[in-house]
Amino acid sequence: MSDDRTTADEAETGPDADPVTSTETEARDRSTDPEPDRATAGGLAIREPPVVLLPLAVLDGETVSESLVEFLAPTKEVLLAYHELPEQTPTEQASLQFEERAREAIEDLADAFRDAGSDPETRVVFTHGRQQTIDRVAGEVGATAVLLPNPTGDIDEVLVPIREPIDDDRLADLVTTLIEGENDRVTLWGLTAEGDDFDPARAVERAAEELRERGVDSATVTTETSVTATPVRDIVERSADADVIVMREGTGSVVSVLLGDDAERIATGAVAPVLVLRDRTPSEAEPDDPSADADASGAAHGSGE
Repeated sequence: MSDDRTTADEAETGPDADPVTSTETEARDRSTDPEPDRATAGGLAIREPPVVLLPLAVLDGETVSESLVEFLAPTKEVLLAYHELPEQTPTEQASLQFEERAREAIEDLADAFRDAGSDPETRVVFTHGRQQTIDRVAGEVGATAVLLPNPTGDIDEVLVPIREPIDDDRLADLVTTLIEGENDRVTLWGLTAEGDDFDPARAVERAAEELRERGVDSATVTTETSVTATPVRDIVERSADADVIVMREGTGSVVSVLLGDDAERIATGAVAPVLVLRDRTPSEAEPDDPSADADASGAAHGSGE
């Protein structure tokens, strides 16, 4: 089923400028088949089936490797083919000119996910505001994580750097869904600076406990901590030993990630792909869930953006 629509997003041109409107034209395909039951992954208990947003500049040749397709297939994927336009180019004109090519490219990738047993949603967007569009779509679909792609081979080693309070439930659901088989290993790596109030040992133990509660074998999970003045550099250097990195987006939204905060800097320098775990927005937080509040250690479950 295809749904063509035009939406308007706010865009800022500078600190002294008036807000302007950036119009994007979006085409969307959704399967009419019933959503499969994803309450379990490989026999493991999942509380919130994860949704992964994959923003890809398909007209520039950006895609996802076969091994990453297989790795992400247990999740619900939203494949977002986007093309950012110069301000003077009407989105409707670009859509008429390029949509068929973009649609063909994203459908080829969607077929790869279908062959791997998944059922992705696809969207094609022509926009003047890439960051705004990705952040908007992530909110609309309730994305658990956003992929910042890098090439990768076989995926056995998942590195989870934890530098600040993180949504343990959301992290555990994502990691538990993704890992399967006795060869998959997860390293929970707490990092802090000298004198920082953040307790990395407690943070990684909380994350490990959430994985154990979901049935993940403790033998596949390693925990460690480091005190460092250069966390981004350390994570990038260690990425050579990992197949995928999973980390929190940090302060702000996915927009700030794509504009160049630590997650983007790591993705740019890293060898491995990076899955950026989103904080829940107020609308995504469960209203009756007491874990939506930070505990005494400062580790928040389901904190707002």
